[in-house]
Amino acid sequence: MQRDSVLMEITHYLLRDGVGSEQAYATARLALADALACLFEALTYPEAMKLVGPLVPGTQTPFGARVPGTSYALDPMRAAFSTTALIRWLDYNDTWLAKEWGHPSDNLGAILAVADHQSRLRRARGEAPYRVEDLLALAIKAYEVQGVLALENALNRVGFDHVHWVKAASAGVAALLYGGGEEEVFSALSHAFLDGAALRTYRHFPNTGPRKSWAAADAAARGVFLAWAATRGEPGYATALSAPTWGFEAVVLKAPVVLARPLGSYVMENVLFKVAYPAEFHGQTAVEAGFALHKELKDPLEEVEEILIHTQEAGKRIIDKPGPFKNPADRDHSLQYMTAVALLFGELRYEHYLEPTASDPRIPALIARMRVEEDPEFTRAYLDPDRRAIPNRVRLRLRDGRVLERLVEYPLGHPRRREESRPLLRQKLQRALRLALPEGRARALEHLLLDDPNLLEMPVDRFLQALAPEAP
Repeated sequence: MQRDSVLMEITHYLLRDGVGSEQAYATARLALADALACLFEALTYPEAMKLVGPLVPGTQTPFGARVPGTSYALDPMRAAFSTTALIRWLDYNDTWLAKEWGHPSDNLGAILAVADHQSRLRRARGEAPYRVEDLLALAIKAYEVQGVLALENALNRVGFDHVHWVKAASAGVAALLYGGGEEEVFSALSHAFLDGAALRTYRHFPNTGPRKSWAAADAAARGVFLAWAATRGEPGYATALSAPTWGFEAVVLKAPVVLARPLGSYVMENVLFKVAYPAEFHGQTAVEAGFALHKELKDPLEEVEEILIHTQEAGKRIIDKPGPFKNPADRDHSLQYMTAVALLFGELRYEHYLEPTASDPRIPALIARMRVEEDPEFTRAYLDPDRRAIPNRVRLRLRDGRVLERLVEYPLGHPRRREESRPLLRQKLQRALRLALPEGRARALEHLLLDDPNLLEMPVDRFLQALAPEAP
């Protein structure tokens, strides 16, 4: 039986050697450091830690995969879940925006877990472990699979969640790490699509909740399981996408799955970093505009009569949320909430989504004066593959008749502002490491991740050992 061409194209891409430009590898190293910054900061939040670890307390796993920043050595599925949950929890990791969106570093939990486990097994057998350079190569491939699928295949339009593309990408690269060839990689991918996709219910009012912080972890862990099963002989399904009535295209997407461009290293080269504040990415430029306007206001609540936010269609549809807000997951996906905080405080940290800030009466008072409208030109700029802008304009009408406004087209962390962002990404890593580790350990890890010329040759199991809470 002829196999689905899209699954075969992804399979052949994953098996290809030499994928990725120098720019892609440099960005992948930055992406790994950034994801670990998110993870180490999340370690300090009890809510983030409650789902981390083994299902049965005290379980011992020989050759288990380490969860960075913790003492856990777990089976690869639980390690993938735990690592991705910590990377994702604060909504601070890198982002990809298209007709579908998502966070490509969600795949790093699967890559780190399986690579560490397999490296520990290899070392025990006297074989060479994977190296950090192998991690970066697989990250480039996982980012590309998730991101190119997202360019034209909009799961959100039919009510499903973007983490399905994480599951597919994680399944494919995990199959490679388990030693799979064409049959096994194809099988893992086909099983990922047979799973269907999760509903987006937990991301939208009135059901927004903390599941959105571990949904990608669930997808990455499932990808690991499907790869494991595929490399133990589970057969693939030739028309998992295209089967009439029963296939993914008929049941889930209601359209053919397409690859909008050839698979290479485009996504890694163009990924967006959340540099300065944890907030849903469609609103990041509104926050930056709010910071600038904050400097011109003495008291926003007293001076501002009306606030008009012009955004892209995706921003209008996803994060136009005036409240009420039930939890931090609600607040960090509200364009109005994040803009109000920016105007009031001139900064935005994860703590602003928690009490006591969450109960500050000035926030709903400002939100009551806001209108959010789509600007069609902003939507065109957002969808243009050569621009990939994420514009927001915040316009204030003051009680004295003046009008103040700021337009920001490209957020910090965008490829067009990459050099401007590098020192801020370093500061983000420095801060996160010092929240979780003693000064000396934090300094050593910062050097290893960003500056050590020997990092790429480092064995993966030694690398994970270096990320443990106590120095090796």
